[in-house]
Amino acid sequence: MISNLAFVHPDARLGENVTVEPFAYIAGNVIIGDDTWVGPNATIMDGARIGNKCRIFPSAVVSGIPQDLKFKGEESTAEIGNNTTIREAATISRGTAAVGRTIVGNDCLMMAYSHVGHDCLVGNNCILGNLTALAGEVKIDDWAILSGGTLVHQFTHIGAHVIIGGGMKLVRSDVPPFIKADRDPLSYMGLNIVGLTRRGFGKERIDEIHNIYRAIYQNGMNFSQALEYVEKEFKPSPDRDYIIEFIRKSKRGVIRGPR
Repeated sequence: MISNLAFVHPDARLGENVTVEPFAYIAGNVIIGDDTWVGPNATIMDGARIGNKCRIFPSAVVSGIPQDLKFKGEESTAEIGNNTTIREAATISRGTAAVGRTIVGNDCLMMAYSHVGHDCLVGNNCILGNLTALAGEVKIDDWAILSGGTLVHQFTHIGAHVIIGGGMKLVRSDVPPFIKADRDPLSYMGLNIVGLTRRGFGKERIDEIHNIYRAIYQNGMNFSQALEYVEKEFKPSPDRDYIIEFIRKSKRGVIRGPR
């Protein structure tokens, strides 16, 4: 159902059973999947690619022009996966020449007033709390939770299954997978055991990840020494290899333990 009080550009491509509420605005270079709901006063701008069964609440803006002074009007997109919810006044900028697209994956929740900057890559099943803001070219892996008021500096990488405490600043370092992070400066605070358990990780698997992080953060070694120790002492596994690869490939370095 499309309200006669909404504006939908004739070039926009809407799927089956899309609902567009009064005073919503949908530009021409837009694709919206089946069964998506666009709430009143929501704004869907050129370059938006929105999946099936999404919900876009009042005053949200999808595919806004990047807040980047280097942007020169190049064609780019903001791509939203299936079953993702974008709450009131949340904003997602489209890409720039740097990457060309901003991506928010499937089954994500962007709470009210959250922001995803240009060229970000947000994985599946992620949650951005109220007022959380991502600068440009941030990468967040699957199942990460950023609590309310979190501020993320450009180029930061956040690993899968991470939970970050409310009001935190991610300024200089990446956040490796499976952990809790809090305090100022942001620090490793142990494993995200509750989140991992809820997602079906067994006790043995959780214990192994925990032991890997004990070696990295609590054995008095620097990161290079700790990763060599982990490679030697722990059998190869997807979890072990992901942790090692994440830390080794981090260009900014990863967060430290609590000081």
